[in-house]
Amino acid sequence: MKTRHISVWPAVAVALLSLSGTAQAGGRGDGDGDGGGGGLCSKATLKGPYGFIGHGEILGLLDSTNTLHPFTTPLIYDDVALVTFDGNGGFKRTDVGNINGVPKAGSTTFNPHQTGTYTVNSDCTGTMSVRYTAGGPVAAGVATDLNIVITSDGTQIESVVYRASVPTASSTPDYSCPMNCVQGVQEHFEGKKVLVYGFR
Repeated sequence: MKTRHISVWPAVAVALLSLSGTAQAGGRGDGDGDGGGGGLCSKATLKGPYGFIGHGEILGLLDSTNTLHPFTTPLIYDDVALVTFDGNGGFKRTDVGNINGVPKAGSTTFNPHQTGTYTVNSDCTGTMSVRYTAGGPVAAGVATDLNIVITSDGTQIESVVYRASVPTASSTPDYSCPMNCVQGVQEHFEGKKVLVYGFR
């Protein structure tokens, strides 16, 4: 009596191809940032606390044509912050830092007087906007806007500052700004999710 060996490989191949098509369909995003299109990221990707470190230089002031008017010497900036995302486009932030070796705004303690909003696109790019509020050592109205990329399965954020402004007057050797001055900066921030006993 002959035994017939029926190969299961064609059936397995069909099943894998079907799953592959489903995964690819789920990987396309509609760009609205809410995750409804099955993209890689959404606002909900960022939830909970992230520790940030920032470094860079404040180079001068930008005029209305986006021309840089440099300071005589750039100001070196270093900062650490804890940002807690709500998963829905908002965050709370506390930070402390130095500018040219001097504590920012004269404070050596963390400043929680900040609010923020963020956006996330389905391709894991997005923005963050930080606003200092009244009650802290930094003047209310100081603002920093960043472009971000979310990496490492949502546990890391890479970013660069694309706009920074101060509400007070400032000047360079060839330019004076009476108020709401936009600074020319070269700053980057990196954030990593705070893990508690290995859980996100």
